[in-house]
Amino acid sequence: MKIADILDTKGRDVHSVLPWLTVAEVVDRLGRLGIGAVLVSESDSIQGIVSERDIVRALRKHGAALLTMPVSEVMTRYVETCDPDETVAHAMARMTAGRYRHLPVLVDGRLVGMVSIGDLVKHRVREMEIETGVLRDAVIARY
Repeated sequence: MKIADILDTKGRDVHSVLPWLTVAEVVDRLGRLGIGAVLVSESDSIQGIVSERDIVRALRKHGAALLTMPVSEVMTRYVETCDPDETVAHAMARMTAGRYRHLPVLVDGRLVGMVSIGDLVKHRVREMEIETGVLRDAVIARY
């Protein structure tokens, strides 16, 4: 299975924020949307990504002052990306090794979606359930 298959199922919406928004504004947006990360971008250029994890780590370092800081000061600047043709297994392995939970999907440098480790795990579990069903049916058919 490919990343494109997951995007076809979950959709291709990607939420982003401008780099000068405050952390408080981004926290509000994450909460309202019920998501764990947003891209930080300006003029169709990905400048970074900010996740709940980034915010918690910055809170430990900056305390309450964090809420008034621009999100560009706490975002992860280097953003790993993938191609829609990348396999789910390969993307999962990269995300696990790199310890990140969100992966923007690009085609020719253009953002076409984003997947989370949760999306990939959900897909993999569904795939394993189908495989189990097929194997169970094959065993039943033999007897």
